[in-house]
Amino acid sequence: MRLAQSLRHPGAYLPLVLSGAALLVVLVHVALRGTAPEADEGAAAHLWQLLIALQAPVMLWWGLRGLREDARSTLRVLLLQLLGICVAAAPVLALGL
Repeated sequence: MRLAQSLRHPGAYLPLVLSGAALLVVLVHVALRGTAPEADEGAAAHLWQLLIALQAPVMLWWGLRGLREDARSTLRVLLLQLLGICVAAAPVLALGL
């Protein structure tokens, strides 16, 4: 199965959507509030954490289900999903948020 065909399944694209939403949360937070340290984690931090954490069960389900059917395509999708998490986490780590 090709990567494009694999990405049509919700288990493949949902983590990518969640990563994109997490990145958007960070960008909006930085645009509205800046990067100054806050006394307590705000709603944006909690929302980002939830969006990242929700990806784990979907990725686990996708990996377990897909490795039996088409290991190569499944591994490509999982690597793409991990890349999405890294992209969403990069501004958080770089800016020390």
